Amino acid sequence: MPGMTQRGWLIAAGLLALLGAMLTLMGRPLTCPCGTVSLWHGVVQSNQNSQQISDWYSFSHIIHGFIFFGLSRWLLPRAPLWHALALAIGIEGVWEILENSPIIIERYREVTMAYGYLGDSVLNSVSDAAFMVLGFLAASRMRWWTTAGIAIAFELFTLFAIRDNLTLNVLMLVSPIEAVKAWQAAG
Repeated sequence: MPGMTQRGWLIAAGLLALLGAMLTLMGRPLTCPCGTVSLWHGVVQSNQNSQQISDWYSFSHIIHGFIFFGLSRWLLPRAPLWHALALAIGIEGVWEILENSPIIIERYREVTMAYGYLGDSVLNSVSDAAFMVLGFLAASRMRWWTTAGIAIAFELFTLFAIRDNLTLNVLMLVSPIEAVKAWQAAG
């Protein structure tokens, strides 16, 4: 991939491994406590959501990559691609660690549709970060309007499929709206 050096790939892999190690030290389960590992899990209200390699929220992490790429080109236009990617992985990693902290887990359970949410497995968190990398690298190869179109399509697709998406997730985490929570629960 143009702009990605061998050093860049090694740094990206190292950062993903560091994220996994930090989450393990936090006491997060390595894989789903259910005892299975699946490529996809599509039932939101289940004990395997946010535990497997991918789920409905993987689309949101791809969009994170789109956003981080756009911000990096705007704020750091001269930075090599792998520098910007390393920074994006760092930001995504901080979010994954924060997302799996007791305060955010409890917040999700209180104000979002994630009623029984217990946090992510290490496998899911590292996969989420890998999906962000995929989005970042895809955005680096596409025109901005193509990237924006795909992001909107992902948001609409998940909105209709599960009554949730990145936009609603952020809204409900930051400034919950009871009517939105009720609508999500009715699905």
